[in-house]
Amino acid sequence: MSTTIQVSIEVTDEAVKDMMIAELADLGFDGFEETETGLFSYIDSARFDAQVTSGLEELVNRYGATSYSSAAIEKQNWNALWESNFEPVQVDDFVGVRANFHEPFNGQVEHDIIITPKMSFGTGHHGTTYSVMQLMRGIDFANKSVFDFGTGTGLLAILAHKLGAADILAVDNDDWCIENASENILVNSTQSIEIHKVNNANLNKKFNVIIANINKNIILDNLRFLAEATLPGGVVLLSGLLVEDEPEIQAACAALGWKHQETRTKNNWIALHYSV
Repeated sequence: MSTTIQVSIEVTDEAVKDMMIAELADLGFDGFEETETGLFSYIDSARFDAQVTSGLEELVNRYGATSYSSAAIEKQNWNALWESNFEPVQVDDFVGVRANFHEPFNGQVEHDIIITPKMSFGTGHHGTTYSVMQLMRGIDFANKSVFDFGTGTGLLAILAHKLGAADILAVDNDDWCIENASENILVNSTQSIEIHKVNNANLNKKFNVIIANINKNIILDNLRFLAEATLPGGVVLLSGLLVEDEPEIQAACAALGWKHQETRTKNNWIALHYSV
């Protein structure tokens, strides 16, 4: 049975939790659970190497967290934990995200999406995913091509499909995400979404809409590829970013000639809308 490392960090300051999540994601952690007294972070055991451990210790010391501990858990136990804690998410009257064991939204929202709660990032609970969905409401997806870079659960690609996108490519670099997103695409009857495992955004294809809900470092590393993949007159949505990341992202995007349209903020996280 493949295992996951669960790292428990004692920290109570909500702002510090948000900053630590962003940096833990940069280290390779891909699952997070906040509690009143701390933070649980999850990473595949095969990726929990000396470099990650060193980075973790440096991060904990820098933020003055009380303590941290790690333990190996089976992935199926993590899935069971998700199922016991997962609650539906409603983004205004626009979209509802629920697990298959929840009751449908029954007309309360325009789009009812089922996301199986696994380790993949992107259930709508996190401020970044929530804000991207809000931004998507104001974008014309009808018959457009969409590139979802860092798809996680596939949620944003599925929403793009429901909004009328005709050609959708969803990618991630994690096998677990590809498996989970594929399952969610099937459950939501959006099988026309193409999904692939990739290491970066360097693709020989162009799109009307680019969505990158990952983290600052990966976005900056791939920004030139995202620019090359965007058709003239296109739209770019960037998220997985903290409020303090905005100046650096804005400067990098301005250098590409992108025009900033809007910033959405939720719980110290931001989502940015650009026109190309």
